[in-house]
Amino acid sequence: MADLTLALAQKILDAALAKVIEKKLKPMVITVLDARGCVKLSLAQDGTSLMRNEIAHGKAYGALAMGMGSRAIFTRAQEQPYFIAAANTLAQGAMIPVPGGVLFHDASGALLGAVGISGDTSDNDEICAIAGIEAAGLKANAG
Repeated sequence: MADLTLALAQKILDAALAKVIEKKLKPMVITVLDARGCVKLSLAQDGTSLMRNEIAHGKAYGALAMGMGSRAIFTRAQEQPYFIAAANTLAQGAMIPVPGGVLFHDASGALLGAVGISGDTSDNDEICAIAGIEAAGLKANAG
């Protein structure tokens, strides 16, 4: 398993935050998890609502747990709601099956981790996650 460095996680977070600011979006929480699912970095802008941290984490965690970006989990939840509900029960409710959780890989294709963002629309959350990942020179997989 490839390791996500703190410096690389910081690049992802900084670029994602820059996209949030550029687009003048609502206050966001941005969470970067390594491939093991451990928090490498997390940031909450001023004014985020109470559960944004848990939601951002759940988007990234779900992507890692299911091996697909949370947009794909969202689609699967619409097609197979009982399966995703059962998987989330096994995960003790930790997965958030909506866009905004994006896996990222290095140039060789090794999984390095996932970014979860919450605060605006799910589509805008995902746009910012992808921007952060790509700005760091990595490949994003939103699903």
